[in-house]
Amino acid sequence: MNRLTGSDGAPALAILGPDATRLIKELDRVFTGWGLAAGADEISPPPLYPVTDLEKFDVYTNFPQLAWVAGSLDLTRDQHKPTGGRFAPEALREARYGLPHATCYGAYLYHEGGRVADDTLVTLVNRCFRNEDHYSGLRRLASFQMREIVALGSYEHTQQALHGFTERILAFAAALDLDLGKAPAGDPFFRNDGARALMQKLNPVKHEFQYGDLAIASVNTHRNFFGERCDITLASGEHAYTSCTAFGLERWVAVLTEHFDGDLSAALDAVRAADRG
Repeated sequence: MNRLTGSDGAPALAILGPDATRLIKELDRVFTGWGLAAGADEISPPPLYPVTDLEKFDVYTNFPQLAWVAGSLDLTRDQHKPTGGRFAPEALREARYGLPHATCYGAYLYHEGGRVADDTLVTLVNRCFRNEDHYSGLRRLASFQMREIVALGSYEHTQQALHGFTERILAFAAALDLDLGKAPAGDPFFRNDGARALMQKLNPVKHEFQYGDLAIASVNTHRNFFGERCDITLASGEHAYTSCTAFGLERWVAVLTEHFDGDLSAALDAVRAADRG
């Protein structure tokens, strides 16, 4: 059994029970293994970043509705204790840190100002935070875990990575007897970039893998957006291209819980069998 909690009674956060914890750890092991088998190095990002870092990616322009920020309490005032389960605005100091809504930011910030090989691959998992207009169990949470496999380098490398992981996702879903649809989706990163926005209309840069109406994984190509913003270069001197494959771990648990009629032990066995091929 999982426990949901949240402010004002909204089921925005989940404490996973033992069975769901075993399942989510196994799913993460599988997806991590795909990255490592393809040559990825694993890195460990922090759960929050300076606002100045996230601002480089137009997070507060393109995703303002999702943003969470963090600041310390103003202890010089007598109003620094919560009332009614919340702090008053005047009890808070300025918010200098932002909570990420995607995991891949850590990969670009890790390589910021550096030079990468044409075939660089990185994998990482992080807590992500999204201020949604509603929440729905493990399907939609304010805080959740996202595993990503990020390709940096030549454009050809980033596309080959997406092709390979697309095949792995579809094969894994088929082994689990999950009916996944693949649908194009827009990428707000390019909303304010005229050239990239036009390219997106001509050739979708994001595809989601959906179980019913729920996206549980996605493949995304960013061209050289993050390479430029973080000044990540190749040996040729040009900015690196990037792409990422993302897995919403709690959403996978939600889908498998439904698919196996609540029998998470059966779901765990099926995941292990599917991974063995």
